[in-house]
Amino acid sequence: MTMKKLRTFLKNHMLLVGLVAVVVPLLSILGLQYWSLLKLEKTSIVAGTVGMKNYLGDVSKEIKIFYKTSADQVLNVPAYSIQGENLHKAKYHFSKCTVEGAKRLFIASFGPDGESQMLFFDPNGMKKMAEVPEGEAHAAQRAVAPMRIMVKDGTTVKSQMAYYEDRDPENRVIFKPILDEWSKVVGTTGMILDTDYFKGQLLPRIVRETLPKFFPDGQDENVIVSLFDAKENLVYTSQKAGGQDDKIATGMPYFYDYSLVVRSRHMTPEQWAHWNFNFSLTLSLLMTGVLIGGIILALRTASREMRLSQMKQDFVSNVSHELRTPLSSIRVFGEFMKLGRVREPEKITEYGEHIETESRRLTQLINNILDFSKIESGRKTYHFERVCVEELIAETLKCCEVRLRQSDFRIVFEGPTEALSPAVLDRDAVAQALMNLLDNSVKYSEHAESKEVIVRLGERDGRIRISVTDHGVGIAREEQKKIFEKFYRVSTGLVHDVKGSGLGLALVKHIVEAHRGAVTVESEPGRGSTFTILLPAAENLGDRTETQKPTPPLRGDAPPDLAFKH
Repeated sequence: MTMKKLRTFLKNHMLLVGLVAVVVPLLSILGLQYWSLLKLEKTSIVAGTVGMKNYLGDVSKEIKIFYKTSADQVLNVPAYSIQGENLHKAKYHFSKCTVEGAKRLFIASFGPDGESQMLFFDPNGMKKMAEVPEGEAHAAQRAVAPMRIMVKDGTTVKSQMAYYEDRDPENRVIFKPILDEWSKVVGTTGMILDTDYFKGQLLPRIVRETLPKFFPDGQDENVIVSLFDAKENLVYTSQKAGGQDDKIATGMPYFYDYSLVVRSRHMTPEQWAHWNFNFSLTLSLLMTGVLIGGIILALRTASREMRLSQMKQDFVSNVSHELRTPLSSIRVFGEFMKLGRVREPEKITEYGEHIETESRRLTQLINNILDFSKIESGRKTYHFERVCVEELIAETLKCCEVRLRQSDFRIVFEGPTEALSPAVLDRDAVAQALMNLLDNSVKYSEHAESKEVIVRLGERDGRIRISVTDHGVGIAREEQKKIFEKFYRVSTGLVHDVKGSGLGLALVKHIVEAHRGAVTVESEPGRGSTFTILLPAAENLGDRTETQKPTPPLRGDAPPDLAFKH
């Protein structure tokens, strides 16, 4: 029993169940993605900052390697090169080396008492210079002074490493001691760095070469590299415009009073990570929304198809019942008359009326099915003519009178107080619509205390009004918009227990709208229903008779385009 209820619930709420089954995992995935994006945002901020710091470290490393390599190549002078008269031949040693970044080279030879001889060379051509600027001479003397003291003291040196002296910012010196075979200092060689070369050539070249390596795919355009001197004056920048306030600075090897600064031009790492987070999250939400929308449409279509299939099954079952009932009555009454069991004229007349009534009922059901088939295929046509509506209603009610009387129902007809305007309509179609409304009133009032059907006819605002009122079970408000759909049958209450094809009201709606009219319903559960057909009078349609072209078929739950066609 529980499984049956569960299957029924799943069948009736397939759209909701399917939506929950899909949306819950999607929302879980979206939550995990949101959490991952938050982590990624924090990681991106750190990675962006670390990336800039690593870049500054790499630039500093490249500068240090450049000057260290130059010093190793130029300043490694053997001791025999400065002994005796060989000092003046030291230029031949320098001529074998490539020197970049130096504005002056020098070499000094020390005697046993610390006295020294010092020669200066121009790195361009390695020409010995007789005179040098005073600042360069003082910088060289300060550099060799510690070595002279080591000579006096007889101090030995374990390795021939490079030293650095920068008391004069305009004449920075890299120098190395010259050692004899006993590791004692016998001289010094050095190079005075060219600051202009560092600012104007070396640093810009290294920046150009390293930026694409650390910031590929055009990201280097968002990075500004600048160099400031000891007084915070800008001496170099890779880009002159713009810039954020997220600068990261570091000192330069051999130029320690200078600071190299890197910063973002358009977006800081924090801004970029936040933008990327918002973009990714928005894209995920949009994709999730589109996916959920597609799933809803698919489930809705599947649910509609299942509902329509169930309606068709119910239609076949109900139509079979509807067909068997009048056929059984006709057969029984026909057999009585055939076997001669009925001889009284009154009984023969009564049986004949029953046979005629059931035949009309059977004919009406078959006409409904045939008309619905024509509507579905778009082949339904209407023959419009000028008609007196009072006469049409009277004829239709007379045809239904016998059946209603047999079901213990009576018709109360309330006619118009004044003569109605004529109407241009299809007699048979309107009669069929009215008979369907009467048939519904009888079906859904079987258990009512008052078995009375009221038919009203009137005219208001240029429209002819035909209403049918019963005192049956009524229709809930939420069901009233759906009862005119094909195959639709109310799923709750006593209404569900009444057999029917589910086509009657759909045909009524199609017929009325084909006449440029409308059909309305007013109902409350337990208090009966009133269906009203509104048709335009002839003076609003024009005085003509014609045959309407085939009307569009009914498609799904949407009403067809039923505009009046000429």
